[in-house]
Amino acid sequence: MKSAVAVILVALLCHPRAASAGEPPDALEASTLLGFRYRVEPNITYLTVNGWNARLDLYLPLHATAPSATFVYFHGGGWVTGSKDESGLEVLPYLAMGFAVVNVDYRLAQVAPAPAAAEDARCALRWVFRHAQQYNLDPARVVAGGMSAGGHLALLAGMAPPAAGLDRLCPGDEALKLAAIVNFFGIVDVLDVLVGPHARDFATGWFDHLPDRERLARTLSPIEYVRPQGPPVITVHGDADPVVPFEHARRLTAALAAAGVPNKLVIVHGGKHGDFGGNDMVRSVRAVRQFLTREKILKKREP
Repeated sequence: MKSAVAVILVALLCHPRAASAGEPPDALEASTLLGFRYRVEPNITYLTVNGWNARLDLYLPLHATAPSATFVYFHGGGWVTGSKDESGLEVLPYLAMGFAVVNVDYRLAQVAPAPAAAEDARCALRWVFRHAQQYNLDPARVVAGGMSAGGHLALLAGMAPPAAGLDRLCPGDEALKLAAIVNFFGIVDVLDVLVGPHARDFATGWFDHLPDRERLARTLSPIEYVRPQGPPVITVHGDADPVVPFEHARRLTAALAAAGVPNKLVIVHGGKHGDFGGNDMVRSVRAVRQFLTREKILKKREP
């Protein structure tokens, strides 16, 4: 995963660009401009559960003249490891695209088993909508995304209806409607990684010894919530992923297409679990930007 982050940085800050695009020509200028175009409000508590504070960091554009498109980022780690602090550099592509960014922590398995992380993700999204006016965020242009387990949480929190039962801890009654979801090799069918030939230790760790695990796994599977009028989804997945089967991406894409939901699958040929080459990561990040521009979330770039 860290190699993927490093490649994103190289792709964003070092890849040559035409001067007419109005973008910085080198990594030093790019990083300097990003650093002075944003302010950070760290460690805002969006939920407290049993004495544990769920926190997020806000990256807000300076001198914004209108409400900002907002990217809500969930870190990976199989629901058992990771943190917003460890994955802070992973939000750089979205800052470079001009988003305000919300970088979210959530309860890992050692704090609380499933469905805690999913409930926190849902509450974090609702916090964003509830505080949109306070932080000058555009509620019509909120995008969620993440890598691996973070991709799963973005999909689930953005697609599941209230009947899924993920809102029980969330204060407020604000509506939740995402403009899009960016899914980097996320888990789509949780049951598939919990039992059977694709079972993974991280999934077992998240469910611990919970009763009726298979029923809960289905409830926490984004594939169960594909529906017409759902948020557009772009998925990036390596076809040699040894952790989250590439078939998850194919199944999600097929289901979204059948439901008439705008979607795109970016296949990284030979790509493993985030272990992509530099050109593949450049192509993937550009495809995300193009998709979000096509969906009118980002402004069209100057020629």
